[in-house]
Amino acid sequence: MSELKTQPTTIDPRDFIAAVEHPVRRADAQTLLGMMDRITGWEARMWGPSIIGYGSYRYQTANGKWHDFMRVGFSPRKANQVVYILPGYTDFGPILDRIGKYKKGKSCLYINKLADVDLAVLEELIKAGLDDMAKKYPL
Repeated sequence: MSELKTQPTTIDPRDFIAAVEHPVRRADAQTLLGMMDRITGWEARMWGPSIIGYGSYRYQTANGKWHDFMRVGFSPRKANQVVYILPGYTDFGPILDRIGKYKKGKSCLYINKLADVDLAVLEELIKAGLDDMAKKYPL
């Protein structure tokens, strides 16, 4: 059993998005939900109280413990949209060079608003991240 705090919940992601106060974040989250629904073909699930995730994979940490986590997801945070493409962006520099305005974390993009990025390139990045995950963690 996983000990991670971020676990799947029974909250409906559409209800979560409907409750997002910031109108641009809410609209962008609806766009991302539709995009990721279409790209993944998987059902969106809430992971913890604020992340909408798709799919899952199982991995073992250095201490031998096993954990489950989403393959891809996003969160409409107060400061920005966070897009989680796991396990990182090591090989995605050429795509990121074309995406537009963002900040990068270890396994996520921080996007102020979707209007700041090229959505076709974001879709390309999501697909590349999922392909990378499938190689490392086959379905």
